[in-house]
Amino acid sequence: MLFSEQNFSKKIGPKGSIEIICGSMFSGKTEELIRRLKRAQIAKLKVEIFKPKIDNRYDEDAVVSHDNNSIPSTAVENADAILLLSVNTEVVGIDEAQFFDGNLADVCNKLANKGVRVIVAGLDMDFKGKPFGPIPALLSIAEHITKVHAVCVCCGAPALYSFRTASNDGKILIGEKESYEPRCRDCYNTK
Repeated sequence: MLFSEQNFSKKIGPKGSIEIICGSMFSGKTEELIRRLKRAQIAKLKVEIFKPKIDNRYDEDAVVSHDNNSIPSTAVENADAILLLSVNTEVVGIDEAQFFDGNLADVCNKLANKGVRVIVAGLDMDFKGKPFGPIPALLSIAEHITKVHAVCVCCGAPALYSFRTASNDGKILIGEKESYEPRCRDCYNTK
């Protein structure tokens, strides 16, 4: 008997994965997350959706895109709560991942290792153009990465930066069009 026939067998069962949807503000991250999660629901998979409690811009109990598409969700204080609330779940969606604590990558890894498809959306850079929150760690462990771009409000080119228009220098400022605008590299750097 050959070595490969004797000692190897194919593992059959659920295969977990991590998918990241990242980009600037107004790039369609949440819209894409909602699209993927609704498709999972159509497939009759058990889906749970989470968002950070800090983000209550549109609705406390739903993830809502800038185009007002929505899907029910659970707001949680920290990443560990996602593990506790996603028992027997096949697909976990996480929106606004940049606002979660540094344990989010570990939580996503644990879920994926248990066979869960994890779909995460969030800003990859803060308003200063620096890597944001747990997103860099998530990008390094993800099977699939989708980087989406907005349209630069200054020149119309693809925008990858979230330019803060509000006079607030804090790392986190929950806001919308009154506080941010999407810009391309050139327009962001010419502020």
